[in-house]
Amino acid sequence: MSAPEPTFANPPATTSDIIAKIEALGQRLSLVRERIGRVIFGQTEVVDQSLITLLGGGHALLIGVPGLAKTKLVETLGVVLGLEEKRLQCTPDLMPADILGSEVLEESETGRRSFRFIKGPVFTQLLMADEINRASPRTQSALLQAMQERRVSVAGAYHPLPAPFHVLATQNPLEQEGTYPLPEAQLDRFLLQVDVSYPDLASERKMLIATTGAEEEKPQAVMTADELIAAQALIRRVPVGESVVEAILKLVRSGRPDETDNAEVKKHVAWGPGPRASQALMLATRARAVLDGRLAPSVDDVVALAQPILRHRMALNFGARADGVTMNKVIDGLCAPLA
Repeated sequence: MSAPEPTFANPPATTSDIIAKIEALGQRLSLVRERIGRVIFGQTEVVDQSLITLLGGGHALLIGVPGLAKTKLVETLGVVLGLEEKRLQCTPDLMPADILGSEVLEESETGRRSFRFIKGPVFTQLLMADEINRASPRTQSALLQAMQERRVSVAGAYHPLPAPFHVLATQNPLEQEGTYPLPEAQLDRFLLQVDVSYPDLASERKMLIATTGAEEEKPQAVMTADELIAAQALIRRVPVGESVVEAILKLVRSGRPDETDNAEVKKHVAWGPGPRASQALMLATRARAVLDGRLAPSVDDVVALAQPILRHRMALNFGARADGVTMNKVIDGLCAPLA
C-alpha cells in the first residue's frame, strides 16, 4: 500500500514532515497562480506580491491608475482561495459605522427594548477598500484598528473579525483632489505596497480577445479558508538562514538616517523603516520562496522584496524632491551591497 500524498493542512511533526508539507504547499500554489492567470493578464508580479501578502497574513496597498484590474484581482483571489470577499467604496462622507457596523435599538413583542449589533462590511475574510485615501482620517483610524487588532470596538464592546482577515486597499496615484493621505501609522500596517503598472503588449492583446467575446473565463476555487490559515502557519516554519537574517537587518537599518553610513540616505531620507519592516521581510521572503517552489529563502528574495516592503515605510525630505530623487532609487542604492 502506497503512502498517502503529503498535504499541508495538518501541523508538521518532524523536519522531513515540514519539507514534505512545504513541497505540497508549493505545488498547490502553482495551481493557484495558474488559475488566477486565466483571469488576470500581464500582472504576474502583482499577483505574486498579492499572494505573498496573504501567505504572510498581512494586508496590501495596491497603487495604480484606473482600469488595471485591481478590483478584479481581489475578486479572483477571493474565489480561488475560498475566501468570503466584500468591496467597500471609500468616499469622504463614509463614516466608521459604515465600515464597522452599529448598534440598533429594537423592541420585542412584549415591549422590551434591547440593542442589537449589526455587523458592517469589515466582517469578512477579504475586504477590498477601494480608493482608501478618499476616506476621512476618522474612518481610516477605524479601519486601522481592524487591520492591526483583527477586532473592532463598538459601544465599548469588542467584536472579533473572521479568520483569516485581510485588507487589500487600492489607491489612485493620479487624482489627489478630495483625498486624505494615509498616516504613516496606517501605511506601516500594510505588509506590501504593490505598484500596479500597465500590461505588456502581448498580455493586453490576450486580455482584449479573452474579455470581449461571448464567454469570459471565470475563476475557480483551489484552496479553502482553513487551508490558507494552515499555509500561513506553515510559512512561519520555513527555515531562514543566517545570511538572509543579516541581509534583512543590514537593509532595514541602512535606511535609517540616524543609524546608517549611507551618504544618500543621510542627505535625502527624512525618516526610515522601523522594526515592522524587518518582520515583514522575514515573512515575505519565506512566502516568496515557497511560492517559487523552494524550501528556504535567499538574499535574492530580500532584494526582490525591498521595494514593495520599504517604499511606503520611508519618506524623502524636501531636498530630495527638489533634486528629483525618487524612493525607488534610494532603495536600489540600499540593495546594491546585497546583490
